[in-house]
Amino acid sequence: MYKISVILPIYNVEKYLKDCVDSIINQTIGFDNIEVIMVDDCSTDSSYEIAKAYEKKYQNCISMRLDERSGAAGKPRNEGIKHATGKYLMFSDPDDFFALDAFEKMYNKIEKEKADFIIANWNYTDEDGTSWEKPVFDPNRFKNFKLDIHDYGDSFYVMNSSMCNKIFNREFIISNGIFCLENVPGEDTYFSMNAFLNSKNVYYTDDIIYFYRQRNQADTKSVSFNCSYEFFKGMNYSYKKLYELFTEKNELNFYRFVYARNMTYLLYRFIDSTLLTDDERIELLGETRWFYKLSKTLNVPAVQKSLYILIDKIIAGEYKDVIEESKIIAEIRTFLPKDTKQNMSKPDDKMYKEIKLNLPDDVKEELFGTKNPKQIKLNLD
Repeated sequence: MYKISVILPIYNVEKYLKDCVDSIINQTIGFDNIEVIMVDDCSTDSSYEIAKAYEKKYQNCISMRLDERSGAAGKPRNEGIKHATGKYLMFSDPDDFFALDAFEKMYNKIEKEKADFIIANWNYTDEDGTSWEKPVFDPNRFKNFKLDIHDYGDSFYVMNSSMCNKIFNREFIISNGIFCLENVPGEDTYFSMNAFLNSKNVYYTDDIIYFYRQRNQADTKSVSFNCSYEFFKGMNYSYKKLYELFTEKNELNFYRFVYARNMTYLLYRFIDSTLLTDDERIELLGETRWFYKLSKTLNVPAVQKSLYILIDKIIAGEYKDVIEESKIIAEIRTFLPKDTKQNMSKPDDKMYKEIKLNLPDDVKEELFGTKNPKQIKLNLD
């Protein structure tokens, strides 16, 4: 049995794929301990041929190709999990890359703690692979610790949606039926949060193990930057499934913090998108109105007070006003430094502390119409 199976969903990444796979081959844990599963989502460039070449050269490299294009990473990742034989699972987007000691550090940590999964620190890079100055999590504040699902401060703050800065016990994933949503973006949020909701033993390590390439040029946009009509339709579906998951697990208090992050992420993606017509924007605002209404239902404010007006107008159905104000905000954001722009879409830990926790029964009844969250009926109209 391999120590680690690493799964790569592939689609039209011929420019970056070798960097990603080579960062796995050169791991300090020893490549003989690693199984690489590359699942191609019907690429139209040479990505699949590159994957096949690695398969031919290394017996622990497996390349697969889906019969038809799924359009997102969820199905390729699920197929990879089905074929994995390693004790642990790791994931990468094929345009990113690992620190060369990532697998060794993650393997040693999960073995030591006998954990369901481990979360690590990570960093952004420019398209050319140049690392940003600061990692995602402040190393002066977030040191190694065990997460608690009812710790809505530090534990929630490091429990990000990405699958790529984590190592999972494969048996834990399989036995709990944890999977990615298929054919839609946001599949990693559903997977990671489902894992956390089912976990009993999760740790954070401050080691920087992963580098997330910001691919936002016109001809090389990654899925997270390709904010098309189809992207928002898919995210709407994913967010509905995520809300249902937290409701079924009776963890709406925790969901309020997930919602705080997702609400602003979606709104800024909508604001920044250059791929939508005004008619498409109006349609999408109507379809996602249920989601923004939750800010009132769950008593969760937007990250910046300047966004309150937009959310109120979405809820009121004043979509043309929303579009015009969004264009103004988008223009202002084009002048912001990249790290400032990135951080604007994320609540900081101060805001999380301001979100009220452990709501008393009278507030639960006011917000949810019941003292028992299990009786909450989903109203997504």
